[in-house]
Amino acid sequence: MNRLLSPLPINIKTTIALLRIIIGAMMMYHGWEVFNPTQIKEYAQWDMFKNSSSPLLMPYIGKSAELLSGILLFFGLFTKIGALILIITMSYISFKVGKGVIWYGDQHPFMFVLFGVLFFFAGPGKWSIDRLIFKPKSKYTSYK
Repeated sequence: MNRLLSPLPINIKTTIALLRIIIGAMMMYHGWEVFNPTQIKEYAQWDMFKNSSSPLLMPYIGKSAELLSGILLFFGLFTKIGALILIITMSYISFKVGKGVIWYGDQHPFMFVLFGVLFFFAGPGKWSIDRLIFKPKSKYTSYK
């Protein structure tokens, strides 16, 4: 009971890794629509895209960014770059496409922004390629 009420973290690196893998898988799922031209054409008909000079460009860029961030986060490869891509893409969706309605209707993209901030500052946690590439140099940056 003391551990449950304690302010100390419980398996924080494992928890962050599991969240990173799940969020990465979700972003890959959403980004996979980049390979569905019918779906991209439907997005291109949205008001914010249809009057532009190239209405297909932004949906393709957005879905590609979702796919790329999902792959990077899922594998824990260049996690901070993946997190930045996630933050930028989902911020655009939250505030430009969703018109900043983050408290009710369009809150899901904004929640991805918050997870991106978490992964950017906390790192990949356990089970990441980053851990293999960038070996911790001190006990304070340990991935354990």
